[in-house]
Amino acid sequence: MNQDIDGRFAQGWGGTAPNGVHVNVLLARRGTPTAASITTAFTSPRPGFTPILACVGESQQEYVTVNPPTVILSKSHAEVGMVETMVFGAAQVGVSQGVLDAVAQGHITGDQDTLVFVALWIDPACDDETQVKLAARAAAASAVSEAANGLPASIRSAQVDGRDSLTHPFYGGD
Repeated sequence: MNQDIDGRFAQGWGGTAPNGVHVNVLLARRGTPTAASITTAFTSPRPGFTPILACVGESQQEYVTVNPPTVILSKSHAEVGMVETMVFGAAQVGVSQGVLDAVAQGHITGDQDTLVFVALWIDPACDDETQVKLAARAAAASAVSEAANGLPASIRSAQVDGRDSLTHPFYGGD
């Protein structure tokens, strides 16, 4: 297991539109400036962008914090109703499962010294809680694994070799 994870970033995608989920992940170690930045993000809510500490349980009285502590912050303004069902519900469960998948696979440790920050995007047109949960799980597990281990050399090399033809779905130019 790579313990030198502080400040490592990655992204992950899971599912398909409109119930697909995109995440950006930042890993940190307790006591570092990176961990301080995650703490600052957690303690700086804004209307429509309230950070949450991932916790799970059958009822509110039974909530248990996911370890490693995982701070989730929505990248898109959540519409009324979407926050409760998709962000606080489906995505929080899915992200928690994905982070714990990464722990189970030995990519990171499930302790209080490791911190995970997840910037979460959910399509406002989403309509299926189960699909959002599954997508969030896949996206989080993929991103945490990539952040902890880095991209394979073959993918890094392919990016460099194909840099002149890189594209993105939101890019429409030549």
